[in-house]
Amino acid sequence: MSSSAASILQRQFKELTRNPVPGFAVDLKDDNIFEWDVAIIGSPKTIYEGGYFKATMSFPDDYPFNPPTFRFDRDFYHPNVYPDGRLCISILHPPGDDPVSGEKAEERWNPTQSVESVLVSIISLLADPNCSSPANVDAGVAYRKNRELYDSIVKTQVDASKADIPPGFEMPKSEKDFMLAAPAEIEDDENFWYESAEESDFIDDDEDDDDMSTGI
Repeated sequence: MSSSAASILQRQFKELTRNPVPGFAVDLKDDNIFEWDVAIIGSPKTIYEGGYFKATMSFPDDYPFNPPTFRFDRDFYHPNVYPDGRLCISILHPPGDDPVSGEKAEERWNPTQSVESVLVSIISLLADPNCSSPANVDAGVAYRKNRELYDSIVKTQVDASKADIPPGFEMPKSEKDFMLAAPAEIEDDENFWYESAEESDFIDDDEDDDDMSTGI
């Protein structure tokens, strides 16, 4: 299963380096396709403006049947981020209904999701936190009842995150720049992107059902 997961992740990584999601930069940790370096670029005209928030996205061997995890590398004050940096978001919760949390299967992970859909969901969550069941209770209370305190803590973390801006990277100064912001293009490595016929068959429309039934 891990070879099939690697093949899918290679495709998704290649697509994101060619057509980045606005507000994100992605790279691999030590050339490991199962460990990604992700950076969230603070959007202009928000409290995150000027920030470069690094995180680690880790993928299981049975991806995409189970979701990745997303953990911020530095402190990130947000109602839906645990104090240890783990992001709590429905799309990254295991498939199926959860009677404890009340989350429906359609809100949680399913194999049709992708890294891109996760990143888009994260951007939405940062702009509109879910305070009904916060991972960080203090941040949830501050966001609802003391926005001045909340914003000041976030701005302190924005300043700290600037130490992680890579050399040569220009932070967006306008919303137009933000939409175009992306890391330098990664040169194609034919060996890295090479896929055998067996791996390609994993997501081929004609072979999809057979591969999924035998690959789990």
